[in-house]
Amino acid sequence: MREEVPYMPHIPVQPGIYKIHAHIIGPSSLVTATEYALKHGAPVITDRMNPLPIEQDWIIEPTESVPGAPYLIHLAHHEAAGLVVPEDKLYVNSVPREEWAKFTFERVIGGVKILSDKGLAWRSGHRGAQIGLVAPKPEFQETWTLEFVSPVGED
Repeated sequence: MREEVPYMPHIPVQPGIYKIHAHIIGPSSLVTATEYALKHGAPVITDRMNPLPIEQDWIIEPTESVPGAPYLIHLAHHEAAGLVVPEDKLYVNSVPREEWAKFTFERVIGGVKILSDKGLAWRSGHRGAQIGLVAPKPEFQETWTLEFVSPVGED
């Protein structure tokens, strides 16, 4: 029988440019905006590091400068392209900033869990899979590593 995982408080994240590694697939797998768009935008997947990783650098910044505020995540090199979550799947789309999804971070063994404002966790089952949002469980497919690249404006 599985024990319930106790509530973990949200952790602050330094605003800046990051690479987001998928823990279960290894450190060479990054959150990546795909090259093609569907109905809701470009699917966001986990993939190997590309030679030109412009679609793999993400800006993480708080929605407002208040402690505990949720965060927005958007492409570092296409600042109008933020993350949206229709149908519990992660997409990147150039929609108004007010429509971007908001996220918080919780510390877990081996990394962080990224949670939506609905309390759903990012999950990637394998390399190339679109990132979905699920009810959080203590599973490595829901564990991520944030690699700080630089402050915003210094990439």
